[in-house]
Amino acid sequence: MKTSNGNTSIVDMFEKGKVLKICAPMVRYSKLAFRSLVRKYDCDICFTPMIVATDFMQSVKARDSEFTTNESDRPLIVQFAAHDAQTLADAACVVAPFSDGVDLNCGCPQRWAMSAGYGACLINKPELVKDMVRLVRNQVNNPNYTASIKIRIHKDLRRTVDLCQKAESAGVSWITVHGRTAEERHQPVHYESIKTIKDSVSIPVIANGDIKYLRDVESTHQLTGVDGVMVARGLLANPAMFAGYEDTPLECIWDWVDISIEQGTQFTCFHHHLIYMLERVSSQPERKVFNSLSSTSAVIDYLQNTYGPLVGVSCL
Repeated sequence: MKTSNGNTSIVDMFEKGKVLKICAPMVRYSKLAFRSLVRKYDCDICFTPMIVATDFMQSVKARDSEFTTNESDRPLIVQFAAHDAQTLADAACVVAPFSDGVDLNCGCPQRWAMSAGYGACLINKPELVKDMVRLVRNQVNNPNYTASIKIRIHKDLRRTVDLCQKAESAGVSWITVHGRTAEERHQPVHYESIKTIKDSVSIPVIANGDIKYLRDVESTHQLTGVDGVMVARGLLANPAMFAGYEDTPLECIWDWVDISIEQGTQFTCFHHHLIYMLERVSSQPERKVFNSLSSTSAVIDYLQNTYGPLVGVSCL
């Protein structure tokens, strides 16, 4: 898909009649190496971790550490936390040559984010969201560059519908709906609310929340009629989930080792991802040993001794 030169928009992907499979923005986790991995296993679109737009614009160090990509890292959406339109639009202009769209986080329920005016508190400020979407669309000099939002729902769903319709009127490209309120954490996802939002707008809607297996992708589509699904924890546990694997296959584990070594992934990140991947396929004593390992070489030795090497994979 040619998006880097502005000839094609991600929005065109929604018109093919399939349910798009999307890797969610995950702080510390949805970085370049992990995006490279899930793209090998049928992930259609990846999001960066949430980046605070003000820090990004004020600090070269923040830009270099928070936003890393390469030519094969497409289609790519950069998610920002922002609470004023100009800062978001300026940040969008910086990343536009290296990505396919920006997303405004209107769903993060963490206290630090909401107290700073970011994340889920924005669902209560529809006019501000409208202004931010509109300015991004006006300021980025590429009509195919997308501006999307990721939201949570209100207890009074009429307010959420109003927010989404206002965002649509401002030119938002699509909306991702996490089917819980800002106060809810592990309660069941409100699929009927996602369906109501989908039915109330004419732009694509993405469902997010509690999708752990490929079969959940289809059941969520059937329940809501959405155009795509976004997955976070399900992909951490099994980066090959979208390709139909029930648990992380050995091939995927060695792919992660290869990618991490090639890209120079820090050990803590490399190790943490493997802890997630192995959780469902290892015993508690095995996890205790694995979690205590403290070097890349020790991890590779453990994987080879416990699971065996994958024929044809050059991980060393």
